[in-house]
Amino acid sequence: MSKGNRCITSSIPAAEGTICQTSTIEKGWCYKRLCVPYGTRPEGVDGGWGHWSPWEECSRTCGGGVSSSIRHCDSPRPTVGGKYCLGERKRFRSCNIDECPVGSQDFREIQCSDFDSVPFRGKFYTWKPYRGGGVKSCSLNCLAEGYNFYTERAPAVVDGTPCRDDSLDVCVNGECKHVGCDRILGSDVREDRCRVCGGDGSSCQVIEGVFNDSLSEGGYEEVVRIPKGSVFIHIQELNISLNYLVLKSKGDQYFINGKLTIDTPRRFDIAGGTFHYRRPANEPETLEALGPTNMTLIVMVLVREENPGILYRFNPPVSRDPLSSYSWHYTSWSRCSALCAGGVQVQQVVCKKQADLSVVYNHFCDKKNKPKDKKRPCNQEPCPPTWWTGDWSECSRSCNGGVRTREVLCKRKMSVTEEKVLDDTACTTTRPSVTEPCNNHTCPPEWHALDWSECTPGCGPGYRYRVILCRSGDNGETLPESECPKQSRPTTRVRCNIQRCPPPQWVAGPWGECSARCGMGQEIRFVQCLTHTGQPSNECPESHRPAFMQQCKSKCDHSGPTDNPEECKDVNTVAYCPLVLRFKFCGRAYFRQMCCKTCQGH
Repeated sequence: MSKGNRCITSSIPAAEGTICQTSTIEKGWCYKRLCVPYGTRPEGVDGGWGHWSPWEECSRTCGGGVSSSIRHCDSPRPTVGGKYCLGERKRFRSCNIDECPVGSQDFREIQCSDFDSVPFRGKFYTWKPYRGGGVKSCSLNCLAEGYNFYTERAPAVVDGTPCRDDSLDVCVNGECKHVGCDRILGSDVREDRCRVCGGDGSSCQVIEGVFNDSLSEGGYEEVVRIPKGSVFIHIQELNISLNYLVLKSKGDQYFINGKLTIDTPRRFDIAGGTFHYRRPANEPETLEALGPTNMTLIVMVLVREENPGILYRFNPPVSRDPLSSYSWHYTSWSRCSALCAGGVQVQQVVCKKQADLSVVYNHFCDKKNKPKDKKRPCNQEPCPPTWWTGDWSECSRSCNGGVRTREVLCKRKMSVTEEKVLDDTACTTTRPSVTEPCNNHTCPPEWHALDWSECTPGCGPGYRYRVILCRSGDNGETLPESECPKQSRPTTRVRCNIQRCPPPQWVAGPWGECSARCGMGQEIRFVQCLTHTGQPSNECPESHRPAFMQQCKSKCDHSGPTDNPEECKDVNTVAYCPLVLRFKFCGRAYFRQMCCKTCQGH
């Protein structure tokens, strides 16, 4: 309960909302030690911003850094029921907007390299900025050099880091903020078509055209010259082709696709700026740069097929000389293109500045009024007779000294299209040689194979043989085999098969003498399976085997064979007795008697 209009209970301030009563308030509640009508309370105090803090140190020393300043809602602080301050608690401004010195390290590269000394998954890497897609523009994504991966090393880059290449916008507090061409945060000042910040576009002109000349294949052809100081350069083939855009300086220093070498599409730092060379698989190639360039550049084309047309567009600076006006002028006649037999002289048309008659780029003059080049013939008289030589033939030998020949004629050129062949005496100078030695180096040792032999044996599986020699060159001397490479030695034997051999056959000898000297007996003969070469075999069919024994009958005669050596003779000398000797049957009495003479001494 309150005492009077003050909310005090037992000399202690009452809790807020305690029911109270005063002489003027029948029913109230305690609020900040006062009894006020129930359900009401005094208005709260709105908050107010304090002073801005001093600007912090710039995030970069050059190239466009960012500095920040903060303030607090404490003048006064908002009380219960009061409103909080509206507006920015932190503000940013650009600082150190001057360009960094030439050769300075890229700001993202510096931030990535700071992690070279910090282990990543237990290993150390050299980190470079990752410039691919799929990542936030203001997070620090770094690529491990020499490895095929990148990772986010910090959720936000340092304030003042460019969001993207070829853009002035910078990252602030992890977000990409717009920067005007004056390098001031939030500025709406823009570059004109001449890349002059806040300019009116009067300091340059727009050059645009299509180069569609018909070109011969296999060389470089000039497309257009881009003067020093040009901006917004765009070169594009009008259709997909096998030709390649080329960029070089006036001094023949090639920057892109030079010396018949094709470069990989990528960014090129050329003439004080960045050129983007693109060659998609299904679109024409392009070459683009913002500029300005710090030198004159020449766009060429490497011709591989018919020219589909090349669009060029750039904005070169305009001369501020008030006296300058330009007109077409003929140059002096060129030298004759030939010393005799009909040449041509040309008078070309060039654009000159009237003030000093200096030659300038053609785009300064009106193309519609350009006169045509002049041509005239010169040196029409026939040329004196000269020796004409044809191409050398192939060398007669690959080594150890050969000879090559060529055709040599005495010719006289009468005109551009006519030539006469004259007698050799018409040419007064020494006649060029028709032959000359070639390939005089010593032949390396190599294998030479002689002809194959006949197949041996004459039937069935066999082999052909040949002799292999190690020689020095085609007709060189024969060397030891160790002089030639062992691994490439040709084979000396190959399999062959002329015809099938006849199968083994049963061979039967003559019948022997009857075992009975009188009456019925038996007689036998040799039966053997032999190959076509007379070798024993077991491959004859048993069903075809001839009989080796049969019955016989002898007349009874009491006179028998004698042991008298003088009467010793073979009963049958055709084939039987040689087989008895061959198969060593002479030890048997019957066969020894039948082949007495053959078996003598055995």
